[in-house]
Amino acid sequence: MLVSPELIEKYNVPVPRYTSYPPANYFSDTFGPDDYLSLIEASNQAEPAHLAFYVHIPFCKKICHYCGCNACALGSASQVMPYLEALKKEIDLVCKLIDPARKIAQIHYGGGTPNAIDVNFLKEINEMFFERFQCIEKPEIAIECHPAYLDFNSIDILKQAGFNRFSLGIQDFDNKVLKLVNREPSKIAVETLIEKLKEGEKPAGVNLDFIYGLPGQSVQSFVETIQKAIEIRPDRLVTFSYAHVPWLKKNQIILEKRGLPHPDEKMKMFLAAHQILKNAGYTAIGLDHYVLPDDELSKALNNNKLHRNFQGYCTRETTGQVYAFGVSSIGQLEGGYAQNSKDLKTYINTLKQGELATEKGYALREDQKITREIITHFMCNKGIIWKQLADELALPVDFLKSHANTSNKTFEEFVNDKLMVFHEDSIEVSETGALFIRNIAAALDKAYDKQLNIYSKSV
Repeated sequence: MLVSPELIEKYNVPVPRYTSYPPANYFSDTFGPDDYLSLIEASNQAEPAHLAFYVHIPFCKKICHYCGCNACALGSASQVMPYLEALKKEIDLVCKLIDPARKIAQIHYGGGTPNAIDVNFLKEINEMFFERFQCIEKPEIAIECHPAYLDFNSIDILKQAGFNRFSLGIQDFDNKVLKLVNREPSKIAVETLIEKLKEGEKPAGVNLDFIYGLPGQSVQSFVETIQKAIEIRPDRLVTFSYAHVPWLKKNQIILEKRGLPHPDEKMKMFLAAHQILKNAGYTAIGLDHYVLPDDELSKALNNNKLHRNFQGYCTRETTGQVYAFGVSSIGQLEGGYAQNSKDLKTYINTLKQGELATEKGYALREDQKITREIITHFMCNKGIIWKQLADELALPVDFLKSHANTSNKTFEEFVNDKLMVFHEDSIEVSETGALFIRNIAAALDKAYDKQLNIYSKSV
């Protein structure tokens, strides 16, 4: 697959990532704890009925320069226990409002670095969920881990805690690159960690995560990293595009001084990795995820039924409404979104008083719920067959299409640039078009506002 520099320059503009709809910049600080409580109570009568829990652990032993997450240095660890007490309080406040007959489909720990703290604490939190709710037959209990802080003992404890999927943030196998971005390499060989994760009666699924577009990277060096990953053969692999937003994350400014690759070079990294992963038998999921052919996500894509929520890609059968816990975390319920305070002390002190730390959010209108289904389906399945989606939602095709920009004129440039094929009854994104799927999704979105310094660029 070849992509011209002209095409990259044309479409390398700020657009939403569409991990939620509407995007997070719509969230309002007029939305508070009482509004979130109303969303929680209403969620018991909404679909999907399954539960998805997200737990944010903000602590890191040190902050990587590229980090765009809400993270803080662990320091003396004096804030860990007060934070965990606040987290438990929040879980109690929210879970008592959830119908106990509902079942857990997903639990996901992110950060920060969840395994930067004593993993026994994570086991305690999981037990709080498992004591309150049953699980579906094959729930996904996942955790993001920094491989530098994983050892055999912590793996044993995490597996005993119920974790059955581990995402290892490798980022790059080149230690020179890791040093430039202030990230420690794994102390135990990654392949050895994976062998440990997969041993026993309940082998865990393993994701390896990488970032392209960092200082010190070249096309050749990133290809070597991905080739090494292929040799290890993880179940899933992700190549994240480094999102440079220094106006939001001041720590990223240092990377400008260390030299960020040109967008053209960055695209070549992605394309080269994309091709060798396809050649190695991986199926491309969404924009930047790759899975082995027998993975449930590959099967869902083949059936045009791939889905996603804040936990990541999933099937329609396993998705759940997301109830989020911890500083800065965002709940994703059928009726809207709720985000906690981003300030650690505020979060802890508010929960200490027995109140939710909801700082902002957004209650969806009915028309926005429909647009959300359209955008999500399009982003996941790289196209839309309008009749199929209408049947799934039990809505007339014309009514469904009225909630998006669906005229031939909307997509004219994308069609001319061979990024997609447009028909009255369907739209289909080409292999090249998948690289710019955020741009096409923005064209579908009637409410999209072209604002600079709000969204990261698409490339």
